[in-house]
Amino acid sequence: MAESKRDYYEVLGVPKDADDAALKKAYRVLAKKYHPDTNPDNPEAEAKFKEASEAYAILSDPEKRQKYDQFGHAAFENGGAGGYQSYSDMGDIFGDIFGDLFGGGFGGSRGRRANAPMKGANLRASVRITFEEAIFGVEKELEMNLKDECTHCHGTGAKEGTSPQTCSRCNGSGQVVYTQQSMFGMVRNVQPCPECGGKGTVIKEKCTHCYGTGYTQSKKKIQVTIPAGIDNGQSIRIRGKGEPGQNGGERGDLLVEVVVSNHPTFKRQDTNIYSTVPISFVQAALGGTIQINTVDGPVEYEVKPGTQTDTRIRLKGKGVPYLRNKNVRGDHYVTLVVSVPERLNENQKEALRAFDEAMNGKPFEGKAHEGKHKKKGLFS
Repeated sequence: MAESKRDYYEVLGVPKDADDAALKKAYRVLAKKYHPDTNPDNPEAEAKFKEASEAYAILSDPEKRQKYDQFGHAAFENGGAGGYQSYSDMGDIFGDIFGDLFGGGFGGSRGRRANAPMKGANLRASVRITFEEAIFGVEKELEMNLKDECTHCHGTGAKEGTSPQTCSRCNGSGQVVYTQQSMFGMVRNVQPCPECGGKGTVIKEKCTHCYGTGYTQSKKKIQVTIPAGIDNGQSIRIRGKGEPGQNGGERGDLLVEVVVSNHPTFKRQDTNIYSTVPISFVQAALGGTIQINTVDGPVEYEVKPGTQTDTRIRLKGKGVPYLRNKNVRGDHYVTLVVSVPERLNENQKEALRAFDEAMNGKPFEGKAHEGKHKKKGLFS
């Protein structure tokens, strides 16, 4: 059977002088590509996965690699299946390389103990604030239902006067080991104990106050400090206000998402604020002082004579504070738009006609005078 096997270096696609890092990298790529979990019901992919695993198992072991380089596959003909029986736990290989890829299902000996202290889950909430509150910061109060350790059973979940019993199925380890025969040999798979849920203990008589959960729930008010400069969708982390931990682990955190209401005048982009201010034709032509609203209140600005519509001006330091340093702020950009009146009385129209004549040196030829200068047509 050894003659039908492909060269292990060829299987992994590496040269014969490849170091451990190159071997691991090559194997990781192939295993990820052909793993049965990502290729269900694909015998060809499964075969390539097993072939790559066999090659890596031999070449990653210095002693076996030396024998393979000297004698080839014949060095393991009597060991069966490429010598896999000599490995105490295939999980050691997969655990080292794919602990974060396949959830650590191949090896339990290197994973976290199921009954070890574990931090509680994070909680999420949201709070709505105004545009101005986002600029300058604000204090808000949230009311939430939070879990606390039951004061009667002290978190054990057992009835007063009793205590949790060691799980008879896992003997208190919180884990059970399943051994399976495969072409690689005997493979161990460690999973949380289904009897105790991985806690290592079972409760015979439940606490009548928390019903065996070990926790009670109550409404609590939480103060949230929202910093100046926060933007819509950003979150604030409040340490230790999440779910209680397990097996003595610390509490999780509370993540508060900030929802900023739109402002009727101002628009924000990063640390800059944008707005539009209308000015009259006379102000644009002759210049003058106008009042501009900012988040700090109204400020006066001197418009230059001859200002054109859509002119943008910059009010330095009137924008949004930086989150890391509220003393440093962005800018406020204002677009000046010349406002054209929609309704004019006759005196105003005449004044504009006179202005146009003074500017152009000839009478106004607009729509208002069409009747006086219009020539008669063929059918008129």
